[in-house]
Amino acid sequence: MSGTYLGMPAFPPPTHPAFPEAAHDAVNDPTLRGNLRHATHTIRAKRAKAVAEVSDWAALREAGKRIKDHTLRHLDRYLEQLEESVTAAGGVVHWAADAEEANRIVTDLVKATGESEVVKVKSMATQEIGLNEALEAEGIRAYETDLAELIVQLGKDRPSHILVPAIHRNRGEIRDIFRAEMAGWGRPAPEGLTDTPAELAEAARLHLREKFLRAKVGVSGANFMVAETGTLVVVESEGNGRMCLTLPETLISVVGIEKIVPTWRDLEVFLQTLPRSSTAERMNPYTSTWTGTTDGDGPRTFHLVLLDNGRTDTLADEVGRQALRCIRCSACLNVCPVYERAGGHAYGSVYPGPIGAILSPQLRGTGSEIDASLPYASSLCGACYEVCPVAIDIPEVLVHLRERVVEGGPAVRGGNKVVLRPAKGHAAERAAMRAARWAFTHPGVLGAGQRLASRTRRFHPRSLPGPGRAWTGSRDLPAVPAEPFRDWWQRTHGGKKEAK
Repeated sequence: MSGTYLGMPAFPPPTHPAFPEAAHDAVNDPTLRGNLRHATHTIRAKRAKAVAEVSDWAALREAGKRIKDHTLRHLDRYLEQLEESVTAAGGVVHWAADAEEANRIVTDLVKATGESEVVKVKSMATQEIGLNEALEAEGIRAYETDLAELIVQLGKDRPSHILVPAIHRNRGEIRDIFRAEMAGWGRPAPEGLTDTPAELAEAARLHLREKFLRAKVGVSGANFMVAETGTLVVVESEGNGRMCLTLPETLISVVGIEKIVPTWRDLEVFLQTLPRSSTAERMNPYTSTWTGTTDGDGPRTFHLVLLDNGRTDTLADEVGRQALRCIRCSACLNVCPVYERAGGHAYGSVYPGPIGAILSPQLRGTGSEIDASLPYASSLCGACYEVCPVAIDIPEVLVHLRERVVEGGPAVRGGNKVVLRPAKGHAAERAAMRAARWAFTHPGVLGAGQRLASRTRRFHPRSLPGPGRAWTGSRDLPAVPAEPFRDWWQRTHGGKKEAK
């Protein structure tokens, strides 16, 4: 088997097109749209029922928002406290400014053990930095153990959803992937494997069990880090994560710096809101916590890699920083009409859907076609804000980022330096806005223009030419009135103000 897909392909590829082009094939794929529609409608209906059971959901949501905002305002202090706590518990903390540094740290740590394999529990941070590819380049094979991530890896695919990375696959497709690919990665699929959920789950269990039992190095992410104790937390539904966290001799956790909470008590809020918002469960089936190392229990060596990779740049944006509250529940994806039709791959990021549309352009800058187009991958319907358990106003950030793209935004990040470049493709829009500003500040010119528009209304087209067809292809231009409002007011009221 080729080593090309030992991990998941780097995201986004260098030539990934803008969102509209990337979504074109998806919206014309009836199988994909059927898979997405069924899955998202099912998840969001269950979530709505689970949330309705909680009488103080609004208060929990507000509490989560305030905890996250407080933590982000004092992030430097809590990160230093976390480092002290992890070190005191026997762990080692590493700081990574970007993806390259994080990959180098993890690769060196694995090579120091002398091992050539690692097992991984679902980690979006390692997907973000392309860790699997970095390990592969050094001759180290990474095995994804989350069931959905396993499907994605075996299928030489990319994740398309935060909670259910293989949401774009149906049971028949998964069966075919297991039959064709499992043997190349270890234990083959059982003979006569069908597409029943129980048989697919059993095939995955048998395939993964041998990897768990021989693995010496585990790599994980974390849903939360507790500053006061140095504890890391992973929530999951399968138990595979717990196998990765307890059986290997060495555990390396790669976590974004925004995943921190100050105290154990703060977890109380998120362990209520996260399960209901993601899997529609009252309580998460598996909640694993670990604090440093303990003799005779779990890994003998623990390393924590704290990842920045654009997060401090995002923190500096007063509007955009609220994206760092995200607890990766995926509720916004499941209610988004754009995601439901386009799927996750069109976003060109491990963070798809509404949250990806505001997070990726901030972490990566808006220099590429895909990142410059993501803030426009939304109808601004507001459904994402309504379901967010930490009250991220995604529509507000989308509009904010659109302004950044128009004006010219961050293109290249290097260390703490941000290089700006002029925005492309918006010269006509900027010229139109300048003309409108001039007209509105010259009332005589504005009035003459309005009268001219009214007198020539019969000659006006019903759609715009050129690029404007994208807007008027499904709607008519508003009809110009027969008489400007100012002239009507002058004629009927003599220009007098109404008495109060």
